[in-house]
Amino acid sequence: MSKICQITGKKAMGGCNVSHSKRHTKRTFDVNLFRRKFYWVERDVWIELSS
Repeated sequence: MSKICQITGKKAMGGCNVSHSKRHTKRTFDVNLFRRKFYWVERDVWIELSS
C-alpha cells in the first residue's frame, strides 16, 4: 500500500534526523493513515478507503 491518502492526497514528507552532535541523516515523515470500510447503499457494496 502506498503512503498516499485517497481523500486528501497527502503524501509522505522528507526531512532529516538531527543527532545531539548535529549530524543530519535523511528520514521520511509518513502520513497517519487508517483503512476504513464504508457501505455504499445505492450499489449495495462495501468500499475500502485509506484516509
